[in-house]
Amino acid sequence: MAALFIVNITEIRDPDRFKLYQAMTPPTIEKYGGRYRVRGGDVSVMEGDWTPNRLVVLEFPSMERLKAWHSSEIYAEALALRTEIADTNAIAVETLD
Repeated sequence: MAALFIVNITEIRDPDRFKLYQAMTPPTIEKYGGRYRVRGGDVSVMEGDWTPNRLVVLEFPSMERLKAWHSSEIYAEALALRTEIADTNAIAVETLD
């Protein structure tokens, strides 16, 4: 069963270094079979008061692959950079087959 990693980037404190994070991350995602489904773009709030700033959605073949990527050594440097320069909220959720 596929799994989604859904991230709302609420604040980017260092846009220049965030560009470095954006360059570092895609190869790590691909190595674990993941792909971008959403990477920024327009967001329209349809219900409620949630207003994402920058929404990113990644899809992985399984929750196991998603978790393996997130805790991997190849993503560790990028993750450390992101947590230093940006505030985020993230969840992982399995999809329906």
